[in-house]
Amino acid sequence: METIAQEMKQADIRDVRINEPLSRHTTWKVGGPADLLVYPADKGELERAMSVIRKHGLPWRVIGRGSNLLVRDGGIRGAVIKMGNGLDHLQVEGDRVTAGGGYSFVKLSVMVARHGLTGLEFAGGIPGTVGGAVFMNAGAHGAEVCEVLEKAEVLLENGEWAVFHNEELQFSYRTSILQKERRGVVTEATFQLKEGNREEVAAVMARFKDRRRQTQPLQDRCAGSVFRNPPGDHSGRLIEAAGLKGYRIGDAEVSTRHANFIINRGNATANDVLTLIRHIIGTIEQKYGVTLVPEVQVVGEG
Repeated sequence: METIAQEMKQADIRDVRINEPLSRHTTWKVGGPADLLVYPADKGELERAMSVIRKHGLPWRVIGRGSNLLVRDGGIRGAVIKMGNGLDHLQVEGDRVTAGGGYSFVKLSVMVARHGLTGLEFAGGIPGTVGGAVFMNAGAHGAEVCEVLEKAEVLLENGEWAVFHNEELQFSYRTSILQKERRGVVTEATFQLKEGNREEVAAVMARFKDRRRQTQPLQDRCAGSVFRNPPGDHSGRLIEAAGLKGYRIGDAEVSTRHANFIINRGNATANDVLTLIRHIIGTIEQKYGVTLVPEVQVVGEG
């Protein structure tokens, strides 16, 4: 990896790290090292990094703010591209908003609200990036990205640039075409919003925020909701009904505030979290005949 890292630096990619612990880059604060972590400062650096990755046939993946992600203790082989500073621009033109793939999704909801735009109130509690939100069709409070996204700019893994309009992304519950069929990096997204009343938009966001504060463990190390909601029910309700609130393996614990959250009590390992996830799935299956599907992405080696 040293040779590849040097090649990237020679290509004017400024922030390239070898064996970088991903516990520093995930909201759960667990996870082993990435062979190579690349932090592109702009689209040019990203394009050059992908060129080197492609040349050497390295496996790769993208992370943003590290929420909704469980990296196993063995870490990730190949390259990890972290989206953030430099790819976090924002442009507001009337009721159309364009944001960089590395822009905070929470911050985006706040900024558009200040412009009196409605449609992204649901994003106020989704602690990821715009690119990640598009990639997984993020949603909350009964709303999803697919309802407001107009188009997304993507650097495909073959090095080509493409613009996908909403219908081309083949959105469904927490999925898009970018996850498997057309792998790439979301560098920019444009949202079609509506003019609204600034005070009313602020009131809705405040109500959502108060609800999250009262029901979710926002101050703890967690990764957001762990499981998708099964049809016609809520994972949190099932887990709580099974008596699993507070259940703990190592330092990984089912939150006593919201049962669909697993928190790191201090020194949890990824294996602790994964073992707890499996225990929850098995318990719910046995008690209720319902198979819970993880919403968090589990990646890396054990």
